Amino acid sequence: MDYSKDIRWYLEEERKVLEGLDEKEISDVMNVLENTRLNGKRVFICGNGGSAATASHFCCDFNKGISYSQEVKYNFECLNDNIPMMMAIANDISYEDIFSEPLKNKMQKEDVLLAISGSGNSKNVVKAVEYAKSIGAKTVGLVGYDGGRIKELVDYCIHVKINNMQIVEDVHMAMDHVMMFVLSGMKGC
Repeated sequence: MDYSKDIRWYLEEERKVLEGLDEKEISDVMNVLENTRLNGKRVFICGNGGSAATASHFCCDFNKGISYSQEVKYNFECLNDNIPMMMAIANDISYEDIFSEPLKNKMQKEDVLLAISGSGNSKNVVKAVEYAKSIGAKTVGLVGYDGGRIKELVDYCIHVKINNMQIVEDVHMAMDHVMMFVLSGMKGC
Protein backbone atom coordinates (compact mmCIF):
# COMPACT_ATOMS: atom_id res chain seq x y z
CA MET A 1 0.00 0.00 0.00
CA ASP A 2 1.29 3.46 -0.86
CA TYR A 3 0.47 6.03 1.83
CA SER A 4 2.32 8.85 0.06
CA LYS A 5 -0.78 10.93 -0.79
CA ASP A 6 -2.05 10.95 2.82
CA ILE A 7 1.43 11.66 4.16
CA ARG A 8 1.84 14.59 1.75
CA TRP A 9 -1.57 15.99 2.80
CA TYR A 10 -0.65 15.85 6.50
CA LEU A 11 2.75 17.46 5.97
CA GLU A 12 1.27 20.21 3.80
CA GLU A 13 -1.41 20.99 6.40
CA GLU A 14 1.19 21.18 9.14
CA ARG A 15 3.39 23.43 7.00
CA LYS A 16 0.45 25.81 6.42
CA VAL A 17 -0.27 25.94 10.15
CA LEU A 18 3.37 26.65 10.99
CA GLU A 19 3.48 29.45 8.43
CA GLY A 20 0.32 30.95 9.93
CA LEU A 21 1.66 31.18 13.49
CA ASP A 22 1.92 34.61 15.05
CA GLU A 23 5.58 35.19 15.96
CA LYS A 24 4.55 38.07 18.24
CA GLU A 25 2.38 35.71 20.32
CA ILE A 26 5.33 33.35 20.68
CA SER A 27 7.74 36.18 21.54
CA ASP A 28 5.30 37.56 24.14
CA VAL A 29 5.09 34.14 25.82
CA MET A 30 8.89 33.82 25.79
CA ASN A 31 9.19 37.23 27.47
CA VAL A 32 6.72 36.19 30.17
CA LEU A 33 8.73 33.02 30.82
CA GLU A 34 12.07 34.85 30.82
CA ASN A 35 10.78 37.52 33.21
CA THR A 36 9.48 34.78 35.48
CA ARG A 37 12.91 33.11 35.50
CA LEU A 38 14.80 36.36 36.11
CA ASN A 39 12.45 37.27 38.97
CA GLY A 40 13.01 33.91 40.68
CA LYS A 41 9.40 32.81 40.27
CA ARG A 42 7.98 29.43 39.24
CA VAL A 43 6.31 28.17 36.10
CA PHE A 44 3.68 25.48 36.57
CA ILE A 45 2.65 23.54 33.47
CA CYS A 46 -0.06 20.96 32.79
CA GLY A 47 -2.01 19.10 30.13
CA ASN A 48 -3.87 15.85 29.46
CA GLY A 49 -2.90 12.97 27.17
CA GLY A 50 -0.48 14.12 24.47
CA SER A 51 -0.50 17.56 26.06
CA ALA A 52 0.70 15.96 29.31
CA ALA A 53 3.69 14.54 27.44
CA THR A 54 4.35 17.96 25.93
CA ALA A 55 4.15 19.55 29.39
CA SER A 56 6.73 17.07 30.72
CA HIS A 57 8.97 17.76 27.75
CA PHE A 58 8.74 21.54 28.32
CA CYS A 59 9.70 20.98 31.95
CA CYS A 60 12.80 18.98 30.97
CA ASP A 61 13.89 21.39 28.24
CA PHE A 62 13.51 24.51 30.37
CA ASN A 63 14.91 23.12 33.66
CA LYS A 64 17.88 21.41 32.02
CA GLY A 65 18.31 22.46 28.40
CA ILE A 66 17.84 26.21 28.74
CA SER A 67 18.94 26.50 32.38
CA TYR A 68 22.17 24.52 32.02
CA SER A 69 24.33 27.53 31.18
CA GLN A 70 22.19 30.16 32.96
CA GLU A 71 23.16 31.63 36.31
CA VAL A 72 19.48 32.14 37.15
CA LYS A 73 17.73 28.85 36.39
CA TYR A 74 14.18 28.11 35.35
CA ASN A 75 11.94 26.60 38.02
CA PHE A 76 9.34 24.64 36.03
CA GLU A 77 7.03 22.13 37.67
CA CYS A 78 4.89 19.77 35.62
CA LEU A 79 1.65 19.17 37.51
CA ASN A 80 0.83 16.00 35.59
CA ASP A 81 4.12 14.29 36.51
CA ASN A 82 3.04 13.44 40.08
CA ILE A 83 0.78 10.49 39.28
CA PRO A 84 0.07 9.44 42.90
CA MET A 85 -1.11 12.96 43.79
CA MET A 86 -3.21 13.21 40.62
CA MET A 87 -4.87 9.86 41.34
CA ALA A 88 -5.53 10.74 44.98
CA ILE A 89 -7.16 14.04 44.00
CA ALA A 90 -9.15 12.40 41.18
CA ASN A 91 -10.35 9.67 43.55
CA ASP A 92 -11.02 11.76 46.65
CA ILE A 93 -12.13 15.08 45.16
CA SER A 94 -12.61 15.01 41.37
CA TYR A 95 -10.67 14.66 38.14
CA GLU A 96 -11.46 18.30 37.37
CA ASP A 97 -9.34 19.31 40.39
CA ILE A 98 -6.12 17.38 39.63
CA PHE A 99 -4.25 20.54 38.59
CA SER A 100 -5.95 23.27 40.63
CA GLU A 101 -5.55 21.52 44.01
CA PRO A 102 -1.71 21.27 43.86
CA LEU A 103 -1.58 24.92 42.81
CA LYS A 104 -3.33 25.84 46.05
CA ASN A 105 -0.33 24.40 47.94
CA LYS A 106 2.40 25.98 45.85
CA MET A 107 1.45 28.81 43.50
CA GLN A 108 2.17 32.41 44.40
CA LYS A 109 0.96 35.65 42.89
CA GLU A 110 3.78 36.32 40.40
CA ASP A 111 4.16 32.70 39.26
CA VAL A 112 3.00 31.53 35.83
CA LEU A 113 0.69 28.74 34.75
CA LEU A 114 1.35 27.37 31.27
CA ALA A 115 -1.84 25.51 30.33
CA ILE A 116 -1.79 23.15 27.34
CA SER A 117 -5.02 21.90 25.78
CA GLY A 118 -5.60 20.93 22.17
CA SER A 119 -9.28 21.82 22.35
CA GLY A 120 -8.84 24.64 24.84
CA ASN A 121 -11.69 23.15 26.86
CA SER A 122 -10.13 20.53 29.15
CA LYS A 123 -12.08 21.08 32.37
CA ASN A 124 -9.17 20.34 34.70
CA VAL A 125 -6.88 22.71 32.78
CA VAL A 126 -9.58 25.40 32.66
CA LYS A 127 -10.03 25.06 36.43
CA ALA A 128 -6.28 25.48 36.96
CA VAL A 129 -6.31 28.64 34.84
CA GLU A 130 -9.24 30.01 36.82
CA TYR A 131 -7.44 29.34 40.10
CA ALA A 132 -4.19 30.92 38.89
CA LYS A 133 -6.04 34.03 37.75
CA SER A 134 -7.90 34.25 41.07
CA ILE A 135 -4.63 34.68 42.98
CA GLY A 136 -3.06 37.08 40.47
CA ALA A 137 -0.68 34.66 38.76
CA LYS A 138 0.05 35.10 35.06
CA THR A 139 -1.55 32.60 32.68
CA VAL A 140 -0.38 31.33 29.31
CA GLY A 141 -2.30 29.00 27.02
CA LEU A 142 -1.19 26.70 24.22
CA VAL A 143 -4.39 25.76 22.43
CA GLY A 144 -5.76 24.55 19.12
CA TYR A 145 -9.11 24.38 17.32
CA ASP A 146 -11.02 27.61 18.09
CA GLY A 147 -9.02 28.16 21.30
CA GLY A 148 -11.89 27.17 23.55
CA ARG A 149 -12.41 28.52 27.04
CA ILE A 150 -8.70 28.68 27.80
CA LYS A 151 -8.04 31.19 25.01
CA GLU A 152 -10.73 33.42 26.50
CA LEU A 153 -9.27 33.19 30.02
CA VAL A 154 -5.49 33.42 29.68
CA ASP A 155 -3.32 36.52 29.64
CA TYR A 156 -1.15 35.23 26.77
CA CYS A 157 -1.89 32.58 24.19
CA ILE A 158 -0.28 30.66 21.34
CA HIS A 159 -3.19 29.51 19.22
CA VAL A 160 -2.68 26.74 16.66
CA LYS A 161 -5.60 27.38 14.34
CA ILE A 162 -6.56 23.96 12.98
CA ASN A 163 -9.17 21.35 13.90
CA ASN A 164 -6.71 18.44 13.88
CA MET A 165 -5.43 17.21 17.24
CA GLN A 166 -2.29 15.57 15.85
CA ILE A 167 -1.14 18.75 14.10
CA VAL A 168 -2.06 20.87 17.14
CA GLU A 169 0.05 18.61 19.37
CA ASP A 170 2.94 18.61 16.86
CA VAL A 171 3.00 22.40 16.80
CA HIS A 172 2.74 22.71 20.58
CA MET A 173 5.82 20.49 20.84
CA ALA A 174 7.55 22.61 18.20
CA MET A 175 6.87 25.68 20.37
CA ASP A 176 8.90 24.06 23.16
CA HIS A 177 11.79 23.46 20.80
CA VAL A 178 11.61 26.92 19.22
CA MET A 179 11.76 28.49 22.67
CA MET A 180 14.57 26.20 23.80
CA PHE A 181 16.57 26.90 20.64
CA VAL A 182 16.24 30.68 20.97
CA LEU A 183 16.52 31.01 24.76
CA SER A 184 19.50 28.69 25.10
CA GLY A 185 21.44 30.54 22.41
CA MET A 186 21.68 27.52 20.12
CA LYS A 187 21.41 29.69 17.01
CA GLY A 188 23.45 28.42 14.11
CA CYS A 189 23.72 24.85 15.44
